Amino acid sequence: MTADLPRLHDLLDSGSALNWVCTGDSITHGLSHTLGARNYVDHLHELIRGDLERVQDVVINTAISGWRVVQLLEDFDRRVADWHPHVVTLMIGTNDCSTGGAFPVIEPVEFAASVTEFVARVRALDAIPVLQTQPSVDAANAPERARIADFAQAVRDVASAADVILVDQFARFTAVGEGRQGGIPWGLMNDPFHPNAAGHALLALDIAETLELTAGPERDRVLPLLRTLVHAAR
Repeated sequence: MTADLPRLHDLLDSGSALNWVCTGDSITHGLSHTLGARNYVDHLHELIRGDLERVQDVVINTAISGWRVVQLLEDFDRRVADWHPHVVTLMIGTNDCSTGGAFPVIEPVEFAASVTEFVARVRALDAIPVLQTQPSVDAANAPERARIADFAQAVRDVASAADVILVDQFARFTAVGEGRQGGIPWGLMNDPFHPNAAGHALLALDIAETLELTAGPERDRVLPLLRTLVHAAR
C-alpha cells in the first residue's frame, strides 16, 4: 500500500479543511454525457461535504473536455496549483491514446513520462496525487482509441514506480463488461468512450472505496445510492 493513503487519512483525522482538485479531460469535466445527472466529481462533493460532514472542504473540478496531459502540464497553475490543493486526482489518457484528430500521435512511454511529471509537480505542492486509469472504451466504434489499454497500463506503471494511489477504473469497467457483447459495459456508457450517469456513479464509487471514504451508518447516503445506480445498469 502506498504511504499516501495513511497520509490522506491523517489529514482527514486532523480536522484541517482540505482542498480537493479533480482534473483531466471530458470524462472528469462531466458535461452532456450524464444527461443532466451528477458526474463523479459531483458525487464526491456530496460524499465529502455531505455524508462526511467536511463542510469546510472544497471540491474543485478543473477538467477540460478534449485535453491531453501535456496541456494540463502547460496550464498546471490554473488547473492545479492556484487552488492550493491537498489532494489532486487525475484521470487522463482517453485523448492521449487517440490516433485521430489534430493532435500528434504519441506512444505510451511519452504519455507515462508526462504523467510522471504531473505527479512530481503535485508532490512539489505538498499535495497527495491520486491517479485513475481511464474507463474502457468500445474500440469497434472508436477505433482511433483502440490503444487505450496500453495507456491504462502506463498509468498503472507510473503509480507503481512513484508509489501513488491508483484507482483502476479501466479494470472495473472491463470487469463489468465481461460476458457482454464485445466485452463492453453498455449500461455504463453514453457513447463509445464517455460514461453515462451510471458510469459516473461507478467512477465515484471506485474513488471512494480506494480512498476509504466512508461515512458513519447514520449518514451513509451516497455510497448506497452509487451502488444502486451501478447495479441497476448492469
